[in-house]
Amino acid sequence: MIELRHLRTLMALKESGSLAGAAKKRFVTQSALSHQIKELETRINSTIFVRKSKPLTFTHEGSRLLNLAEEILPKVIATESDLKRGLEGESQQLKLGIECHSCFRWLMPVIEQFKQHAPAAQIDISSRHLFDSLNALETGSLDIVLTSDPVPGHRVAYQHLFDFEVKLVVSNDNTLAAQAFVTPAQLAKQTLISYPVPLARLDIYKHFLEPAGIEPGEQKQCDLTSMLLQRVACNDGVATLPTWSIRESQGLSITAVKLGSEGLKRPLFGAYRRDATNANLIQKWLELVASEGINLQRVD
Repeated sequence: MIELRHLRTLMALKESGSLAGAAKKRFVTQSALSHQIKELETRINSTIFVRKSKPLTFTHEGSRLLNLAEEILPKVIATESDLKRGLEGESQQLKLGIECHSCFRWLMPVIEQFKQHAPAAQIDISSRHLFDSLNALETGSLDIVLTSDPVPGHRVAYQHLFDFEVKLVVSNDNTLAAQAFVTPAQLAKQTLISYPVPLARLDIYKHFLEPAGIEPGEQKQCDLTSMLLQRVACNDGVATLPTWSIRESQGLSITAVKLGSEGLKRPLFGAYRRDATNANLIQKWLELVASEGINLQRVD
């Protein structure tokens, strides 16, 4: 196996042009350096440089290894530097993007908890990239996005935080209130009350109605959860919400019904750039959100 010490020796050979000079750069004896080179040549079954050549000339195999060293070693040095700096040397700004309106209910208390763990952190929570948050993440406008719909890619990593259940919310006067669960066919032509999100992005449509070939009725939009629940209580339509939002319906004539016999479960992921310079801060945030997910499920 080719090791970093071998690559560093190759770089020293190139920079010094001789075994004696390379040994000095690597702080070893010339004999020890020669032994290391012989070991590498044995591993790759090829010579690395032409003996007694002046200036020192690399063989084809040696040149390939040198190219590898020139590509890898700068990355290793940069990563080591980042890791040594740790959290104190990182940016203390965390720009959050949310694709879930109802997450705001429990998110603000989590932010307050996070400030106790990282007092120097500056947290900016934004919904202005609501429909383009993952692109905003890739371009650096955001550091973290909470999403249930990961998009495969090389630059963005997704960390699963927790799963949650989405339920249908109906007025007690609606005939569906008496059901243990509803099927997609029972929601055909039903008026949907939702946050201001396109129909195609709603969980109930993407993961429940559309796969069954069912089209809902009119879509009515509402910004606030409290107002949405009041409209449902007035039998103005039906809505779907995570269980944590349904708890706000206390005192309203509303019933929560399962979507399908097994219920509709959705995951929540924390998305972040793989090359983020504030990786430690991001991980602390994601750990806290994941623990909050456990608390939410206990309550539910």
